[in-house]
Amino acid sequence: MIERTYLDWNATAPLRPQAREAMVAALDALGNPSSVHAEGRAARRLIDEARRRVAALVGAEPADVVFTSGGTEANATALCPTTGTDVLLVSAIEHPSVLAGGRFPAENVASVPVGPDGVLDLGALERQLGAVEQGARRAVVSLMHANNETGIVQPIAAAAALVHAAGGLLHVDAVQTAGRIPCDIKALGADLLSVSAHKLGGPKGVGALVRCSATVDWPAPLIKGGGQERGTRAGTENVAGIAGFGAAAAARDLAAEGRRLATLRGRLEGGLKGAFPRTVVFGEAAERLPNTTLFSLPGVKAETAVIGLDLAGVAVSSGAACSSGKVAASHVLAAMSVPGPLARGAVRVSLGYTTQEADIERFLAAWRTLAETLFKEQRGMAA
Repeated sequence: MIERTYLDWNATAPLRPQAREAMVAALDALGNPSSVHAEGRAARRLIDEARRRVAALVGAEPADVVFTSGGTEANATALCPTTGTDVLLVSAIEHPSVLAGGRFPAENVASVPVGPDGVLDLGALERQLGAVEQGARRAVVSLMHANNETGIVQPIAAAAALVHAAGGLLHVDAVQTAGRIPCDIKALGADLLSVSAHKLGGPKGVGALVRCSATVDWPAPLIKGGGQERGTRAGTENVAGIAGFGAAAAARDLAAEGRRLATLRGRLEGGLKGAFPRTVVFGEAAERLPNTTLFSLPGVKAETAVIGLDLAGVAVSSGAACSSGKVAASHVLAAMSVPGPLARGAVRVSLGYTTQEADIERFLAAWRTLAETLFKEQRGMAA
């Protein structure tokens, strides 16, 4: 059997042992956390402890954390018109759950461009905010902290200053950054922030929406019913999942892990370019997550590469979004003005806390073999 090498951490991270242990223990919590008897209070304590840990991860107070079914639900909840906010501005590289616009009418949603380096165009954001102000309107702005495909970190604090100067509200999608790089809601200047458990080693199907303080009103509930989560998100809480989320949120050393992953990424990218100098690493000159590389080798299609690497025992992903088995063009690379043929070859490699140098070497060996085979076949067809 082929030894597997997992390098798709931006899609989902393996479950951390601490999260697994917390979940197994929580499965024995009998009570409904809304019940007032001893069993209910025991379940409630598990949620309260997890809420404290998730809040600490992003520099918030526990009372300002609401658990959801994941990052997508947190984003959809946040993108809600409130009194005086009827325009939504999103960057052109956002996750589809943000590009969908939440509860804003489509005609009230506008896109803010990024530059060829994949970084938000702050000048364009300022101009669009000014146009909203001139119309006596107020904007909600939604920006991702770091892009899920390229890993490029966005200038959130600078954007927050512009948004607040225009009287707007800032939501930040921190799904890819919480637990990977410093992600303090107050330092970022975010009013609302979304996080997801399975990106940082917790279980799938759990996330949270966080507000900076009680001075920011919660959006109207997306799911209505009982009074769970202080009336902000109805439905009996996923006690085991939330317990696992809390355990994963507390299990990390950001600085040391970031340095280690950056070193591995440097080895990866050096190996790619050493083998094939024409390799393009997207966003190479910009600040990026230390674990993420999105690259393309002219002449190699991403779909072929991902399948070939999988057969060789290496799990990576395409820089494009997949739907119903079809690979679509990456809207992120399109927003960066990357030529179509190059964009269609984009392959994402993302690392995590269990990744070792041996994993990088296995990937590079598999990539060299695959690319050389594909180029040899192309030369044979052309002969």
